[in-house]
Amino acid sequence: MANFPTIRPRRLRHNPQIRRLVRETRLNRDMLVMPFFVRSGKGLRKPIASLPGLDQVSPDELLKDAKALLKGGVRALMIFGIPEKKDPMGSWAYREDAPVQQAIRLLKKHIPEMLIIADVCLCDYTDHGHCGLVQGEGEGRSIDNDSSLEVLSKIAGSLARSGADIVAPSDMMDGRVQKIRDELDAAGFKELPILSYAVKYASSFYGPFRDALESKPQFGDRRSYQMDPANQREALREAEQDLQEGADILMVKPALSSLDILQLLRDKIQVPLAAYQVSGEYASIRFAAQHGALHEESAVLETWTAIARAGADILVTYFARDFAKLISA
Repeated sequence: MANFPTIRPRRLRHNPQIRRLVRETRLNRDMLVMPFFVRSGKGLRKPIASLPGLDQVSPDELLKDAKALLKGGVRALMIFGIPEKKDPMGSWAYREDAPVQQAIRLLKKHIPEMLIIADVCLCDYTDHGHCGLVQGEGEGRSIDNDSSLEVLSKIAGSLARSGADIVAPSDMMDGRVQKIRDELDAAGFKELPILSYAVKYASSFYGPFRDALESKPQFGDRRSYQMDPANQREALREAEQDLQEGADILMVKPALSSLDILQLLRDKIQVPLAAYQVSGEYASIRFAAQHGALHEESAVLETWTAIARAGADILVTYFARDFAKLISA
């Protein structure tokens, strides 16, 4: 038997230039998407207490933020809306004068090169805070999946007409991707992609997001339509179903507690995968850094690397604005 020299992996570690040369997972700014919360008004900037460093903004303030974001090398953003009024049907979600629609038109007019992903859901527009329409009364209340599809498709159509580059249904109703695809195709938007929240777990890490959108459920919870965090095989079924219905990109949420799911989907599915580093993940790192428990920049880069290593092509993260400068263009 031939004698092989002793393997010494550390030979590739002692020199920083060599470490960069052999790095297996590489981050770049093109994979980053920055979420924003927009509401009606002008010159409005309202801090979100549970998301330090982030604000609710009016469309004109969002334009300022988007220009700065683009200057920093991040070329994609995601928009969520807070309406002037909430009602049981979420009717402000598909109004042409709603804050998200206004913001999209403004951004496309002034910085057309910015890629705009528009959220499609009802939780931020309904007075009951659920992602679908409610049927029944009192203790018998439940989410009406099929009637919700009609409204969700109307929202997608309105966002497409406003100029969104991608629509992103996050509601987790069954069949919504097909319904939205049919709506977009019939309206002449056959080339508009759908980024589906294919795997969205009922997570404790969404709390600050609900503060930002003032969308806490007024009864019950969202476990009847969001996924049980204990289920892995179900994630693959949900992803395959959304692909069959016409999804172009699949989202996994939350990112850090779903790394195994990202890896599973990456091994089984060949479409682009997005991961959402959600509000609670952001807040956990930011608050810990503010109290000296960790070094924020290092923690952010470590989590980004882990998410990309697990298989994500796209990373939706509230840290995009502040830390894009730390990675290559």
